[in-house]
Amino acid sequence: MQAEDSYAQKDARTVYKGEVVYVYAYDLAYDMKDTPISHILGQATSQYSMGPNKRSPKQMMFYRPQTVTLAPDTLRIRGRDVQIARSVKVFSVGAVSIVLRVPFENLTLRELVDYHEPEIDQIALKNYINDLAIRISDELQPYCIRPNPQIDRDETYTVFCLHGLSDSVRTEQWLSDNKSLVAALLTEETSADDLSAQQIEESTSQFVSYYNNDMVVVDWDAAVVVAPPENLDDILHVMELANVQLLELGAYDRLLDASLERAYRDLAKRKYFGRKTVNKYLREIRIDMARLSDELINTTKFFGDWYLADIYKSVSLRFHLDEWDSVINDKLKTLDELYGLLQQDTINFWMVLLEATIVLLFVIDLILIFYMK
Repeated sequence: MQAEDSYAQKDARTVYKGEVVYVYAYDLAYDMKDTPISHILGQATSQYSMGPNKRSPKQMMFYRPQTVTLAPDTLRIRGRDVQIARSVKVFSVGAVSIVLRVPFENLTLRELVDYHEPEIDQIALKNYINDLAIRISDELQPYCIRPNPQIDRDETYTVFCLHGLSDSVRTEQWLSDNKSLVAALLTEETSADDLSAQQIEESTSQFVSYYNNDMVVVDWDAAVVVAPPENLDDILHVMELANVQLLELGAYDRLLDASLERAYRDLAKRKYFGRKTVNKYLREIRIDMARLSDELINTTKFFGDWYLADIYKSVSLRFHLDEWDSVINDKLKTLDELYGLLQQDTINFWMVLLEATIVLLFVIDLILIFYMK
């Protein structure tokens, strides 16, 4: 009873105003060409630039994807017409991030649970965004290197943005008073009372706050952001970057699995003269994966312990990006070992052939000497 009381919400009937932001990342191609993209779906593109309003390093080296703001779309969501904002970012690693921002007002935290994936005009949100992604993919085909035949894999993230609290409420106190409701919102649970104290603590443990009136609470599938509307773009951009990294790390992992399987099969079957193709393949995949890994890391460059870096660290911790990176590095190391083994086998083969040639020449020399006598 004491544990339940410690997480009891102060007032479950409190209503909020803000927006629900849906972030979808798609892997379009193996890589993108250096050619700048001028337009996407009829809208001119530009490079994304960050405008931090909090203290940050003087030399920020952020990767700047090409971005475009699409025309707003009026859709019917949960029985009411809503004008949603739409934006697209294209990353050089062959990925695209699509963001939908759906405004809301006078909703409780419990009511917001239903917005994890609502229907749009009686169509599932995922289907609506997938259709948009296909249109974007078709338009970007000329800029893609080895485009994927189907973009059926995506990474999604939902961000519940609350546009400020009462002036007398500090965000850390607000989180303490509403932990069970926030945890239920993050985990998509309709009944906050059913969550255990352990789950509530786990879901709300990763949070970052700068001022008394802002906060970012991060979980693996969703986040809650309390901030003025003008401060949201950079926070959402950091979450987009982490979401794209998760998508691409998964794609690299699948590519390396296929490469290792092929390498094992080819090394087991092919003889010395057939291993030249394997040698070339392993060398190419090793170089490509190292280059793509560097490009992926360069999408986020943080220096120092500052606000957006803290948010990124919280999101990357929830996404287990370090573990993904470690798994990929281990597989790259395995490819290196296979490559080294193949090289050594090739060297041994030619050494044996050279020694045999020397012996053969020596025998021939002896025969010629014998007959000359």
